[in-house]
Amino acid sequence: MRHCLGLLLCITLIATASAQDLRVTLFETADAALAAATAAQARLLSPRAFEQGALAYTSAEEDLARGRSLERIRTQLAEAARQFTAAAAAAEIASVTLAATINTRDDAVNAQAATFAPDLWAEAERQFDTAARRLEAGNINAARERAAAAEVNYRDAELTSIKAQYLSQTRALLAQADQQRVPRYAPRTYARAANLLQRAEQELNENRYDTDLPRSLAQEANYEARHAIYLAQRVRAVRDGDVSEEDLILSYETSLTEIAAAADLTAPLDAGSAPVEAELRAFIEALRERERQLVAETEENRLRIVDLEDEIRELDARLGGVSQERVALIQRLETEAAIRSQFSRIESMFSREEAAVYREGNNIILRLVGLTFASGQSTVDPAFQPILAKVKNAADVFPRSLIVVEGHTDSFGSDERNLALSRTRAEAVGAFLATQLGVANYRIRAMGFGETRPIANNETPQGRARNRRIDVRIEPQVE
Repeated sequence: MRHCLGLLLCITLIATASAQDLRVTLFETADAALAAATAAQARLLSPRAFEQGALAYTSAEEDLARGRSLERIRTQLAEAARQFTAAAAAAEIASVTLAATINTRDDAVNAQAATFAPDLWAEAERQFDTAARRLEAGNINAARERAAAAEVNYRDAELTSIKAQYLSQTRALLAQADQQRVPRYAPRTYARAANLLQRAEQELNENRYDTDLPRSLAQEANYEARHAIYLAQRVRAVRDGDVSEEDLILSYETSLTEIAAAADLTAPLDAGSAPVEAELRAFIEALRERERQLVAETEENRLRIVDLEDEIRELDARLGGVSQERVALIQRLETEAAIRSQFSRIESMFSREEAAVYREGNNIILRLVGLTFASGQSTVDPAFQPILAKVKNAADVFPRSLIVVEGHTDSFGSDERNLALSRTRAEAVGAFLATQLGVANYRIRAMGFGETRPIANNETPQGRARNRRIDVRIEPQVE
């Protein structure tokens, strides 16, 4: 029985292979003609001949599958090959005669006109198909007439598509603004958005292929439209009595005060916002100037290091070897490079809301801005375990490092009370690291500094909040 099954399987496989070989032999010429026609874009440029060839080709495939006579199949394949060959030749002619329309169609394809301007695209395709069929029939003038009409529709579809991609979001925002009666409450900002949209559309009409300016205008229009919607909401709230004019002004003053506090500046607003704004501008300009100086100094130091390295190489060559002092220097430089790499690794562990990471010599300072205590309390809330777990991971980057937990307070309250509170908070954090996170006790030291080491202005609430902090100092033990 098994022998019979095996024999039957072999016969089946041989029959299948023979059928495949027969298919390849029969269809070889037609397949080559189909490939040539496809490469010449005959489906588009010579649709009638290509369709007739495809019909004969499909009939041959069906007859072969049904086991019909080989002569019938050969006749159909010969017709398919003839039609495909004719289609390829006609396509070559059409590619010259209809070249301008074909280029226009390619532009519309690149602009995704079929997706963003489907009606215009479909009409252009219908007209182009008619042009190609009339050219096949030898009616060149009618073909050119239809091609010209198709070209107009392709151009319109391309421009419509480009506008849809660049301007549709702005139009949608302005429609939303109209629905919310924004022109009534924020007319100037709404008008600015509408004007920017008009300018962007005009630029696209005049030069659809230079989209940088229209894109920029559309982005600006989007911003102004969203801005107008926001302003209208605020103005409506005032007019409806939900918010008073004073509330509105105070909300902006609060924001300005917080910005000033971030710069460690006070913000007296009893004479208006202008003095505070001027001080903030001066502060920012000073920071930018300092940054420019630091960049210049960094580049000077880099060049100085390059010169020193060249000098060291020259001395090595003159001395005929490497001195012990230089070996020690190289080791120290390698150690410092490793610490810089480890610092970058630690820095990436924390978000800005969790901790600020600084380097002080070889030590790493973690300013735990995300860890706070209840007023007057020193108990670590379990909710802060994720931050402290990151502290442990950061310390473990230097396995033999010491972990110094430093507590700090603001200037409010007595010196003695602040000193004691800062110390007990530091001890609480150290204990949490040891008992909850498994850090060895011998690695941890807790210290309280009270109000003696402020980092911000104690004259503002924001500054006092920054001064109430826990700093963790990681001290690598470098041999």
